Amino acid sequence: MPDPLREEVERIAKRAKDTARILAKLPSKIKDEVLLSVAKKLREKRDWIKKINEEDVKEATTLGHTKAFIDRLTITDKVVEAMAKGLEDVAKLPDPVGEVVKMWRRPNGLLVGRVRIPLGVIALIYESRPNVTIDSAGLCFKSGNAIILRGGKEALRSNLALAEIFRETLEEYGVPKDAVQVIPTPDRKAMEYLLEMEDYVDLVIPRGGEGLIRFVTERARMPVIKHYKGVCHVYVDEEADLEKAVKICVNAKCQRPGVCNAMETLLVHREIAPKFLPLIAEEYKKYGVEIRGCSETLKYIPWAKPAQESDYGYEFLDLILAVKVVNSLEEAMDHIARYGSNHTEAIVTENYTKALKFLMEVDASLVLVNASTRFNDGGELGLGAEIGISTTKLHAYGPMGLEELTTTKFIAFGDGQIRT
Repeated sequence: MPDPLREEVERIAKRAKDTARILAKLPSKIKDEVLLSVAKKLREKRDWIKKINEEDVKEATTLGHTKAFIDRLTITDKVVEAMAKGLEDVAKLPDPVGEVVKMWRRPNGLLVGRVRIPLGVIALIYESRPNVTIDSAGLCFKSGNAIILRGGKEALRSNLALAEIFRETLEEYGVPKDAVQVIPTPDRKAMEYLLEMEDYVDLVIPRGGEGLIRFVTERARMPVIKHYKGVCHVYVDEEADLEKAVKICVNAKCQRPGVCNAMETLLVHREIAPKFLPLIAEEYKKYGVEIRGCSETLKYIPWAKPAQESDYGYEFLDLILAVKVVNSLEEAMDHIARYGSNHTEAIVTENYTKALKFLMEVDASLVLVNASTRFNDGGELGLGAEIGISTTKLHAYGPMGLEELTTTKFIAFGDGQIRT
């Protein structure tokens, strides 16, 4: 029997595929004008957007979602401004489509090159954060890709409203509005159907909890780039500047604890622990951070809870922090290798040799020296915005901006050459 939901998802996917061919040759000037116009409309419709978002927030609150979850879901004036500013920043960036990356001449006279092209149709499956709708649509549009958005049911009203602003603007500029589409139902079956449509969808990017990532990875018939969990560490070395370390560790944990680039585990060198741990504990008290520490940590922070093995490697997404005292830089790096998620890792030290060793040997999409983990973000790193932070090394690693949403194809110029 016909399945109306499958047919609807297939129609969405087909329209995206058809539109992708048009987007691939769209002039940069049109793309930038559309992005700037969407940014203007977001500001003009700020109150309308927040009013619709309030319905999603109210429902999520009633269902008992955590404070961190509600924070990610809520659209404030600051969030609207960040979305608009992100689009403006993307509009200022060079268009990657059509860029000739490299050219070389072969001995037979053939001129060979590589040129950037869009990926095609990208399906983004994400949870709770409606600002992702605008950030991702803007990046995909500028890089010549059609996007199919499947957000969580908790943000459906907000996602549809934001996408509608983008779609209206596309039509005003004579661009097919199906460059940006939202799966309009929270039915999980719709996502399953979308993951089967490899004839239309070129890439799927899941952003969310571990369960969502595994679900998508196991069922997708097209390539998957995982925005996996962020088990981020800060290692405070024995040669750290204490004032600097306190500032960094407070920011990394407390600024927005419910996001993927927030610190989840603090590693402290044994030599500096007696001085540093009481200092940082007093700061964390002000923010209501629950500390779960090893036996050595408990000597200096008596009110901390004993850490369980399961606390290391866990993404709390809340004001909860695992703390461990280590004997050396090598032990800290071993801990990160065992419990990290290849997302973001930082060292605080004034020793250049140790800093360089940490940078070169720690495997993560962003490794920092004397800076907060919160900088692993497309906007903060100069990409304008991001569609996600890839913890998959093929074909991107770290925040995915415009270039990461393209691939390259080979081109060749001949003068009658034939292969012998």
